Amino acid sequence: MIYILLSICCSVTVAVLLKTARRFGINIQQSINWNYLSALLLCFFSFSPNVSLLTVSSPWKLYIPLSVLLPTVFVLLAISIRYIGIVKTDIAQRLSLFIPILASYFIFNETMSSLKLIGLSVGFLAIFLTLNKKSESTSEKNRWIFPLIVLLGFGVIDVLFKQIAINKDIPFTTSLFIIFCGAFIISSIISLYSILMKKTPLELKSFYFGIVLGIFNFGNILFYLKAHKALADNPSTVFAAMNFGVIVVGSLIGIAVFKEKISRLNYFGIALALSAVVIITLSQVYAS
Repeated sequence: MIYILLSICCSVTVAVLLKTARRFGINIQQSINWNYLSALLLCFFSFSPNVSLLTVSSPWKLYIPLSVLLPTVFVLLAISIRYIGIVKTDIAQRLSLFIPILASYFIFNETMSSLKLIGLSVGFLAIFLTLNKKSESTSEKNRWIFPLIVLLGFGVIDVLFKQIAINKDIPFTTSLFIIFCGAFIISSIISLYSILMKKTPLELKSFYFGIVLGIFNFGNILFYLKAHKALADNPSTVFAAMNFGVIVVGSLIGIAVFKEKISRLNYFGIALALSAVVIITLSQVYAS
């Protein structure tokens, strides 16, 4: 579970950085671009990936979708926050848990114990209660497409990363390097379009911000994959504990650092999320 904890810490740090980006006038698109450069360099120097192992039969059907989805969903996440708000976007991102949980049962043929089903049920209720807030504007209803895409995008990314983690032909560190390279190429194309067509100037501060963002994004994905490898027979444990854990830690930081107002219902939801993590962890212990 240590890998899940480390992944949660890195994930929440990425969210905090994105929340503070506006205060410093950071260009999010450019930062996302440099973030992947930082991540692929870290991957290269940390693990010396062996690209010579790649062949035509390598899992390109996983590499290519992930290379496209990672930067595009990252951008759509920022757009959704801008038009819909952090709350609704966060709900969509966490509800993406439904997709990998269903995949655990229907694709990875995982057997669900009664204790794990209880934990998941408590966790889903916790998501609703923790993030429950009234809409601030009725005009948000016309922009439902953004959080919907975020939900689907993060759900598919989780499932694809699980398949990368269990692939035995290529070391997952090599796969990660290839995915980061692809994501950097895609995000560079998007940034180049913005610079050439929209005349957006390159910003040095966005470069520095992106490098820092990439360090924690790299850690998030690396530890997430390590968790899937360590718990290869229980993907739902990783899927659920990761999502519920991010909700708890993110909520606590929101309260303590950003002084966000939390209702009694939200507090109850946070308590339920903690309970869900404990129940799912116990289900893993009893299963082993």
